[in-house]
Amino acid sequence: MDIQNIRAFLMVAEMRSFSRAADKLFITQPAISKRISTLEFALDCQLFDRLGKNVQLTQAGEALIPSYQRIISELDETQRIVSNLRSSVSGHLKFGTSHHIGLHRLPPVLRQYTRKYPEVELDIQFMDSEQASAMILKGSIELALITLPDAIEKPLTTIPVWSDPMECVVAKDHILAAQDHITRQQLRHHGVLIQSHSTHTRNIIDSALKLDDNTNIIMESNYLETIKAMIQNGLGWGVLPRSMIDDSLHQLKIKGASMNRHLGVLLHESRTLSSPANALLETLNSHDKKNKR
Repeated sequence: MDIQNIRAFLMVAEMRSFSRAADKLFITQPAISKRISTLEFALDCQLFDRLGKNVQLTQAGEALIPSYQRIISELDETQRIVSNLRSSVSGHLKFGTSHHIGLHRLPPVLRQYTRKYPEVELDIQFMDSEQASAMILKGSIELALITLPDAIEKPLTTIPVWSDPMECVVAKDHILAAQDHITRQQLRHHGVLIQSHSTHTRNIIDSALKLDDNTNIIMESNYLETIKAMIQNGLGWGVLPRSMIDDSLHQLKIKGASMNRHLGVLLHESRTLSSPANALLETLNSHDKKNKR
């Protein structure tokens, strides 16, 4: 049954008049009469006796009032609940992130987020991009913050947040640190500590530096902190995000090599995000704008 017909019935029952009920609902008298007639046809019974200008409830009409009042009350409560969800941010937010983003990008964002939305319970899981994609498709997490690939297949979609340029680095006492400019060929004569195969970051590095099967790979890892520690101890050269490079490392100048990746949000294009998830997207956006000023 159309909820508007029920509202019309209750208003006529309260006002005992079709014309006054129509005024209250801001519709015409023919319109409210049609709604009552439609309801009576659906129920196969008469709800009102039209006695000239007087309107009286029939026995069936009297019997329906309590049930219809409960229906309207529950509907109004449902609308209030949904409205509160839109206006207040609370509840549970489960999302994934890479270790690098979790360590180097998220802390100031989450500090701003938790101060503004203290009623949100966060559940943060560290994972790689492939795992994040599978969990989003399965519905296990709402979104993930990862290194974004150049292309993504539907129903997944991405929102870029950070540009993350990368540089070749060595320890300050490494033999390559003494040279002003390094060629890609020179790099191949020295061992490298590098990100794992089958990752977007590794693809960027291999393409920019023309690495092949003859490259002397000492270690492969997706944990950039581990790679950095090994490089600091002089075990070889490597590629790190510029944001991780400090005074313990020497940045190499590689002619013609430019490496940049994008970090951001991965999500399901058809999923309706919760208020905590939407609030996180807004926080990421505002934090990114603040850093660009």
